[in-house]
Amino acid sequence: MGSCILKLLLLQLVFVLIHHGDSGSIIKYLPGYEGPLPFELETGYIGVGDAEEDQLFYYFIKSESNPKEDPLLVWLTGGPGCSSFSGLVYENGPLAFKVETYNGSVPTLLSTTYSWTKVANIIYLDQPVGAGFSYSTNPFADRPSDKGSVKRVDEFVRKWLAEHPEYYSNPFYVSGNSYSGKVVPAIVQEISHGNCICCKPQINLQGYVIGNPLADFDLDTNARIPFAHGMALISDELYESMKSSCGGIYYNVDPLNTECLKLVEEFAKSLSRINHDFVLDTKCDTTSPDCNTYWLLLSEYWANSESVRKALRVVKGTAEKWERCSSNLRYNKDMKSSIPYHKNNTIEGYRSLIFSGDHDFVVPFVSTRAWIKSLNYPITDKWRPWMLLDKVAGYTKTYANKMTFATVKGGGHVLLYKPEESSIMFKRWISGQPL
Repeated sequence: MGSCILKLLLLQLVFVLIHHGDSGSIIKYLPGYEGPLPFELETGYIGVGDAEEDQLFYYFIKSESNPKEDPLLVWLTGGPGCSSFSGLVYENGPLAFKVETYNGSVPTLLSTTYSWTKVANIIYLDQPVGAGFSYSTNPFADRPSDKGSVKRVDEFVRKWLAEHPEYYSNPFYVSGNSYSGKVVPAIVQEISHGNCICCKPQINLQGYVIGNPLADFDLDTNARIPFAHGMALISDELYESMKSSCGGIYYNVDPLNTECLKLVEEFAKSLSRINHDFVLDTKCDTTSPDCNTYWLLLSEYWANSESVRKALRVVKGTAEKWERCSSNLRYNKDMKSSIPYHKNNTIEGYRSLIFSGDHDFVVPFVSTRAWIKSLNYPITDKWRPWMLLDKVAGYTKTYANKMTFATVKGGGHVLLYKPEESSIMFKRWISGQPL
C-alpha cells in the first residue's frame, strides 16, 4: 500500500497539474432551509465511462471541523438505485426534514446534531446511472451492474480528486450501506490496484465503512429465518419444521419440495405486518402522515420542486421524476459475493468498520457476524458492550485484520433509527479510538 504511493507521487503531481478543473458549484442556500447553510455544500457532475457518457451527480459537504486534514469519504446509498441524498438527509448528513403533512410547498429542512460531517468530508454520490440525478447521454448504454459500478466509482473518485487536489493527502474511505455493502469492498480493491498502476493519480486509501451490508444474497437471505426465530417473530414449531424440511435453503426453494414451500408461505404470513427494515415497527401506509416512514416521501416532494433543482444546479431533463429509490432501474447483479474482496482488502492492511442495527430483518446481523467469523482472523478485542455515557449502545468485536464489527442496539436497516449512537460509533472508530 505505502510503497505504491511513494513510487508514484511524482506521477500524481503531474496528473494534478494536467487535469485540474472545476465541475462543481458552491451552494449557499437551499429551498426549505431558512437562511444560509451552516456548512459548505458543493454539487456537480463528473463524467465517467466511454466518452464520459455517464454523468454522476454528487453532493459534497466539507467537514465542519478541519476539512484540510479530516478524512474524506464517498458515501453510496444502497438499492441498487437509491440516491445518496437519502443518506444525506436520513442517515448521517447535516440536514433532515421536519416531519409534517405535505401542503404543496417545499418541505422544511432542519439542521441535525449527529452528522458525520462534524468530523469528515463526505461526497454523497448518486450511482449507478438512474439513481437520483445521475444520467447517461447514451440511450443505448448497457444496463448498470455491480462490476460496472466498481469501475465507475473508481473513475469518479480519481476525477473528483483531480478537480479537488487539496484533498489528495486526506485519509480516504469508501462507505455505504445495504446493497452497497456488496460493491464497496470491490471498489476498495479496485482503488488499491489502481494506486499501483502507472500514471493514475494516487488516492490515500485507508479503508471502508459499511452498515447492514449485503455480502452474499443466499447467506444473508437464508439468515432471516433464524433471526426471526431469535426475535420471537415465529414459533419454535415453525422454525424446527422449516429447518427439517428446507435444509437451510429458504429462498429459491426446489419447486418439488412442496412441504418447504408451504412452510415458507406460512413464514411470510407471520411477518407480513412487520416493517422489515425495523422489526419493532408495524407496516403502514407510507402516504399517510401517521405512518412512521411518511417522512421518506418528503425527499421526493422536495427534489421534484423546480426551485430545488435550480438551486442544486441539476441539468434540465435528467430526471423527469426524482425518486429516492428508483423503481424502474434495470440492473445486472453480476457479483455473487463480496466476501473474497473483504479477505483481499484485509490482507492489504486496510481498516474496516462493519456495523449492523440489531433489529434489521433485511440483512440480519447474524449473517454478517457469520461471514466475518468465516475469515478466521484472530480476535484482538473480544465481544463486549460499547457504551454511550452509562448506557449500552451496542456490542462490538475487533479482529487482527483491522476489522471492527459492531451492532447498534435497537437499530434498524439504516442509520436513521439510532442517529446519535451511529454518530458516536463512527467518530470513535474514524479517530482510531476503541468503541
